[in-house]
Amino acid sequence: MPSPVRRLAVIAFIAALVAACSPSGTGGSPVGATDAGGSASSGGQPVTLRLGYFPNLTHATAIAGIREGIFADALGPDVTLETKPFNAGPEAVEAIFSGALDASFIGPNPAINAYAKSNGEAIRIVSGATSGGAYLVVRPDISSAEDLRGKKLATPQLGNTQDVALRAWLKEQGLTTDVQGGGDVSILPQPNAQTLETFRSGEIDGAWVPEPWATRLIQEGGGKVLVDERELWPDGQYVTTHLVVTPAFLDAHPGIVKDLLAGVVEATDFVNADAATAQAVVNEGIKAVTDKPLAEPVIAAAWPNLTFTVDPITASLETSATEATELELLDPTDLTGIYDLSLLNEVLREAGRPEIPQP
Repeated sequence: MPSPVRRLAVIAFIAALVAACSPSGTGGSPVGATDAGGSASSGGQPVTLRLGYFPNLTHATAIAGIREGIFADALGPDVTLETKPFNAGPEAVEAIFSGALDASFIGPNPAINAYAKSNGEAIRIVSGATSGGAYLVVRPDISSAEDLRGKKLATPQLGNTQDVALRAWLKEQGLTTDVQGGGDVSILPQPNAQTLETFRSGEIDGAWVPEPWATRLIQEGGGKVLVDERELWPDGQYVTTHLVVTPAFLDAHPGIVKDLLAGVVEATDFVNADAATAQAVVNEGIKAVTDKPLAEPVIAAAWPNLTFTVDPITASLETSATEATELELLDPTDLTGIYDLSLLNEVLREAGRPEIPQP
């Protein structure tokens, strides 16, 4: 019997097919090329680019690019940038399926799901953004995987990147889970802000969450790190956030996508150049969405746990897909074609930087 994740994705994809028969919400006329400098050629017609992101430190590149006007400047006056914040990946995927987004910063597992459930029609990964920054934080009295038996743990959302990572790790430890919250360890998907509250109140015993929530669980909830996800990957590198674009927008507006990617490269340079300045900018962006800035000790402690890079670390994606398949959250799928790094490599080549191999 299909899992809830599968049923939801199929329903959403059918909605997307219906939406595809309606006039495009992006506006403007198709763009076939960019000029020598890589600027978008919109034919003088206004185009709207609807971009999703999350108010998390793992999306620092996106937040800085938006707050500093880097993306808007790169896109130019003929492109209107509309930004839409989301709590977790599956929500952004639903927006892509319904035709409400043209591009989004997102985690690997929701991207895999979007690609699989749409038979490769929903998204293309065009750049990386962040590596690292996810942890399993637990109560101080928990010292091993076996101590988690009979306990309750949280993740941001069923089927999102951290949810799959937690379930896969528990399975490797010989502990069972299911999507209804049963098994040896009960997993309760919930918004990150709620997770901090339920951890502090004792309703849950830990959570696999991205930064800054991992650091907040430690500093504000008295938790400790049981698993640093970097330790589970070769060289400690795995994709946490990358940028996806719908094929429809990519095909119609490659020049605009290339300009956005130029902005992503610049925003990545910005967040890597001056940590204090970048933290302040990103914190203001988080406050704008959540109404609450991060405490300075939180952002200062969490920042070094993240690597901001346009490299999507493609080798980690296949592993994530395999884990989701083994957990029956994803049907076996061929990921051939999920990446299109051609425009990113044009930007990098023109800037005199090393290109990233296309899988």
